[in-house]
Amino acid sequence: MEITIDQAVKMIQQSKKITFLTGAGVSTPSGVPDYRSLQGVYHGLEAPEYLLSNECLIHEPEKFYQFVKHLYHEKARPNIIHQAMAQMEKTKDVWVVSQNIDGLHAAAGSQHLVNFHGSLYDCYCRKCHQSVDWSEYLQSDQHEDCGGQIRPNIVLYGEGFEEAVIQQAIAAVRNAELVVIVGTSFQVHPFCDLIYEKSRDTNVLVINQTPIQLTGEYSFVQTNGTTVFEKV
Repeated sequence: MEITIDQAVKMIQQSKKITFLTGAGVSTPSGVPDYRSLQGVYHGLEAPEYLLSNECLIHEPEKFYQFVKHLYHEKARPNIIHQAMAQMEKTKDVWVVSQNIDGLHAAAGSQHLVNFHGSLYDCYCRKCHQSVDWSEYLQSDQHEDCGGQIRPNIVLYGEGFEEAVIQQAIAAVRNAELVVIVGTSFQVHPFCDLIYEKSRDTNVLVINQTPIQLTGEYSFVQTNGTTVFEKV
């Protein structure tokens, strides 16, 4: 069912237990390009899935490193969507489960946060497993201490998900009386499968610039997320 921006705002305001499922559209207002758009980081590249794969990391580390460096947007700051979600934690039972690896939800102050695909700002050495500052990684992917390869702790193509992360995300969805899907085409598995974990009487609100495929009843407002969260 299509609803108005004001109706979407009211749904969020009246709910006490909310879980937000967020995608790239939440960060585009902060200047972070989404992956699939023509302006996105994948544009013009033949095999972006390969460049962001475990196979590339291991067999062509330099190619992997040069690509991943372009995913960092150091000047990007949380926008009203990130800020509003973090602010709501103070008065409601709010969780954020995000596909994004840009660290902006954390930067906005969200504590109840599941980075489903990891974070670019959490780096470690594959050889000694020591944590490495992300700014050091942007200088070199070789660990100064042991010579090992540094990588960001994100889920690459060809890698599995940590069971603990999946369980935490499932718990967040099961806990909600309102699940809000924001800024995502909701097609990437297993992220999009999280919706099947909601309780039967849980309401679903979708805030996105294009319609998404979803089974079951849900409310849909076709807009940029900023227009809703500016009013929340």
